[in-house]
Amino acid sequence: MAEPSIHPDRPLGHQQRGPVVMRRNQVQQSTSEQRLLDSRGPTDWVHTDPWRVLRIQSEFIEGFGMLAELGAAISVFGSARTKPNDPMYAAAEEFGRKLVGAGYAVITGGGPGVMEAANKGASEAGGVSVGLGIELPFENGLNEWVDVGMNFRYFFTRKTMFVKYAQGFVVMPGGFGTLDELFEALTLAQTRKVTSFPVVLFGTSYWGGLADWLRDTMLVDGKISAADLEMFTITDDVDEAISYIIKAGEGADAAAEEAAAAAARDVADADNPEARERREAHRLGSDGS
Repeated sequence: MAEPSIHPDRPLGHQQRGPVVMRRNQVQQSTSEQRLLDSRGPTDWVHTDPWRVLRIQSEFIEGFGMLAELGAAISVFGSARTKPNDPMYAAAEEFGRKLVGAGYAVITGGGPGVMEAANKGASEAGGVSVGLGIELPFENGLNEWVDVGMNFRYFFTRKTMFVKYAQGFVVMPGGFGTLDELFEALTLAQTRKVTSFPVVLFGTSYWGGLADWLRDTMLVDGKISAADLEMFTITDDVDEAISYIIKAGEGADAAAEEAAAAAARDVADADNPEARERREAHRLGSDGS
């Protein structure tokens, strides 16, 4: 026998599911909240693409929320296999310390090796030391020098954070993962997806062969242009690398200010055609046209 309705004005074959009305044979015997709280149902849905999309979305939300107020930052990349007695470990530590001194936060992949060293230098210098980790079968969590960190399931969401919240890259000797981040940055700069993005390759003996191949093979074969080789610099000097990054940042600020001023002039000109004509006449006269 059916239970009496708590809404006597509605027929028993009537169901309200949020904004949706269900009647007759479309009425379901459970509510959305019952199904949410019921642990007896199938669980294969957690492995489906729609659910993965929500996980991906949540990683973007958490990453954006964590880093939105970070301020100026530089991402430092390099091998997780670099040992503490390696000169590159000491150099990465120096980078972390001096980048903080120059007013930057330091972002790494949060792992051991070069990443740990850069985080250590930044943290000990009193700066913001960020680690963006990744689920891997052979690495366990973030290194102890990460002060603000997050572990990601997906490489592509993590890589977005590296680029979105950094004003440049320092790329130290590393393996496939380091090369992946390097060429991701160069591709984004080449295709103007990011503007004025300085990339420093640290270690001339390590990166020199790659630079030679880019120049003598890719450029000669017409696969890149000469300007593409100007998107990065190679050095063995930490101070020189940081100066390069700072100058690139100053150039970007100046370009942004000029673009804003030009936009303001365009808005003003739209309201004052005579002023636009005078400025154009002046420009043509100064060009000798």
